[in-house]
Amino acid sequence: MINLGIMLFIGTLNFKLCFSACARAEYEIHGECCPMCAPGNHVYWHCTVDTSTTCVPCPASTYMDEPNKSDKCFPCSVCDARLGLRIKKTCTRSADTICEPLEGFYCTERKKNSCRFAVKHSECYPGQYVKQTGTVCTDTVCGNCIEGTYSYGSFTACRPHSNCEIRGLKEIKPGTMSSDVECGKSVPIPLIVGVIVGVSVGVLLTAVGIKIYHKFKQKRQASDRSITFCSVPIPETDFQCEPPFTSISCLFCFKWRHAMCDLILKETESWS
Repeated sequence: MINLGIMLFIGTLNFKLCFSACARAEYEIHGECCPMCAPGNHVYWHCTVDTSTTCVPCPASTYMDEPNKSDKCFPCSVCDARLGLRIKKTCTRSADTICEPLEGFYCTERKKNSCRFAVKHSECYPGQYVKQTGTVCTDTVCGNCIEGTYSYGSFTACRPHSNCEIRGLKEIKPGTMSSDVECGKSVPIPLIVGVIVGVSVGVLLTAVGIKIYHKFKQKRQASDRSITFCSVPIPETDFQCEPPFTSISCLFCFKWRHAMCDLILKETESWS
C-alpha cells in the first residue's frame, strides 16, 4: 500500500514537470512560459495569459548579445589606453566592444574574444638580441650574444665584431657584447715625434724672443731716463760762462754740471 502511494506521487510530479516545462526560447514567470527577447533587445513587459512578451531595443552604449529575459541591457566595455587597449570593433546593440592591445603591447587578460588588459613588450638589453618578436598575444623573447659578437638590443641577431686590419685601420678600442670594435687610422711614430719636437722648438724660440724684447725695452727706457736726467740746470749767475772757462765761477759751474750727470748715470745703471 505504501509503495503504491509513492509511485502515484512520483507519477504526478513527473506529469507536472512535463507539462510545466517551457521551450528552449522561453522563460517561465508567474506560471506562464514567455518568449525571450532577441539579442539587441530587453524585456519591457512580461507576457500574460493573453499577451506575449514586450521587448524594446537596447539604449545607446548598451548591448545584449543573446536571447534573454532581462529587463535591461549590459553597458558597453571601454577600451582604456591606460590599460594598454584600443578599439578593434565598436559596440553595437547586439555585441559588446572588442578591444585589442596597443601597438607594441600584448594581451595578458582576455574575456571571450576581447582583451581586457595589455602590457608593453619587453625590450632586449644591449648585449642581447631579439630571438622572437612580440605579438598581440606573446611577449618579446631575448637571447644573449656570444663572445666575439655584439648587439645594441634591437638586432634580430648578434653581429660579429668588425675587423680593423681588413679595412686597413688600427683597433683603437676592443669590442664588447654591447658595442662594436672602434677602428681608426694609425699615425706613424716619426710623424708624432716630429710634431712634438716642432712644437717644443716653437715654444722655446717664442720664449727667447720675448726675453730679448723685454731686455731691449728696459735698456731703451734707461737710456731715455739718463738723457732726461742729465739736463741739469746751471746755477744762476750774474755772468755768462763761455769757453775756455778760465774764471773760477765758470770752472765751478762746468764741473758741477758734469758731476751731477755722472751721478745720475750711475744710479740709472744700477736700476737696469
